[in-house]
Amino acid sequence: MIKSIKNVLLFIALLLLQNTGAQQVYTPNWESLDSRPVAPWFEQAKFGIFIHWGPYSVPSWSPKGTYEEWYLEWFTSKSVFGNGTFTGKEIPEFHQKTYGSDFNYIDFAKMWKAELYDPSKWAELFKKSGAKYVVMTSKHHDGFALWPNHHATETRGYLWNSMVTGPKRDLVGDFVQAIKASGLKAGLYYSLYEWYHPWYLIGSKKFVTDYYHPQFKELVTNYQPDLIYADGEWEKDDDYWNSKELLAWLFNESPVKDHVVINDRWVKGQRHKHGGFYTTEYLREVINFDKPWEEIRGMGLSFGYNRNEDLEDYNSAQSLILMLADIVSQGGNLCINVGPTAAGKIPVIMQERLIQIGKWLETNGEAIYGTRKWKRTYQWSKGDRNFKLLKEGHSYVQGDYILKQTIHQQEGKAIKELFFTSKLKNLYAISPKWPGKELIIKNLNLNKDSAIFLLATGEKLHYQNSGKNVVIDLPEYDPNHYKPEDHYAYVFKITNGASSP
Repeated sequence: MIKSIKNVLLFIALLLLQNTGAQQVYTPNWESLDSRPVAPWFEQAKFGIFIHWGPYSVPSWSPKGTYEEWYLEWFTSKSVFGNGTFTGKEIPEFHQKTYGSDFNYIDFAKMWKAELYDPSKWAELFKKSGAKYVVMTSKHHDGFALWPNHHATETRGYLWNSMVTGPKRDLVGDFVQAIKASGLKAGLYYSLYEWYHPWYLIGSKKFVTDYYHPQFKELVTNYQPDLIYADGEWEKDDDYWNSKELLAWLFNESPVKDHVVINDRWVKGQRHKHGGFYTTEYLREVINFDKPWEEIRGMGLSFGYNRNEDLEDYNSAQSLILMLADIVSQGGNLCINVGPTAAGKIPVIMQERLIQIGKWLETNGEAIYGTRKWKRTYQWSKGDRNFKLLKEGHSYVQGDYILKQTIHQQEGKAIKELFFTSKLKNLYAISPKWPGKELIIKNLNLNKDSAIFLLATGEKLHYQNSGKNVVIDLPEYDPNHYKPEDHYAYVFKITNGASSP
């Protein structure tokens, strides 16, 4: 009897030991934290939506080429940066003219009603766009919390969350519920720093211990996001932020510890070094990453809705689709921003762009979703491949870069004739324009088991190996055989043709 009890106890102990070993414990140092893998769904998704929405959506104005969501900072500091030359007076002069000298930024929160906000409609639109995840600002640099968080209000002495002023609604809660119900992944953006929080301005650690950390933990615990996009880390080192300790809590104890995805913006100067996936913004950084990564950009040159932008400031659907193909061919994700109006409506031009992208993905999505970099990213034409993407005096790469590299060839410059992606044993060649009577894929030979299809029509195409190249015979081009969105880029699927190295 005693021996049997001992055996049972030993069996239970082994089970407990096995279960303990199955849950890795992360310690608050980068070596441990960086060992945590990025959840596979993120690298499979390839296309996401960003949303910037807050009190700044009320004025919804800044000089062209600047971030409208920085209205408070532009107004207070009397300085502006972006694409162009600015005096710094632009926002103060607009504010004085429009709202008067006695009108404070805090008053925008009172005016912000979000009366037309329907997160289910948003989710429906995002689903149609072909996006797989959606990230919304829970708190931007102005510190306004889009959920009923008491820290945002009590540490200031005035009402500063969406439940007690303005919308009088839990905007984050309604968003997360609607997005998850639609089958998409729900992400939340969170700014570590705040421009004018009294504790942050004097460098007090209370901002971290009594504000940032407890506020962040409440956000994660209450809403359980699938992704967290941190930002605003660039002024302080980790001896101030203590972000490693917070991430150890996130990975070990939080309700999302097993699946949440994070980015790389947690400590000054550590982007592309520590965290989860790496981030770029309007392609200001050089891309050559060995981890999952994501490019974020607006449809124009602002994240918050800027009613000062005109039609020519928005990227076309073709530009956005070619950006997607370009970034995915380099192993990244593209997260395109939409800026809702203060009322909660996504501007019609943004809706149109998303629907157009979605229709292209309906036909060609298998060349995007779940793919990986191939051994070659592009096929170049003859010419100079060096492009100066960032213009003098500009902070952000404008969206027309991709058209200059594909459709509108510049004198003496090469163009990207094809983007390559791969999945299992299939190779995808994405052509920005119709190649003509034949498509030549250089430095590729196929075996007899390979087959080539045009995804837009489903046609099986004849091909032959010719020296070091594959020559594909194309049907006579008839625009009536294609949907309008098919013309943005043409995808050729090569089965059993190649796999990722």
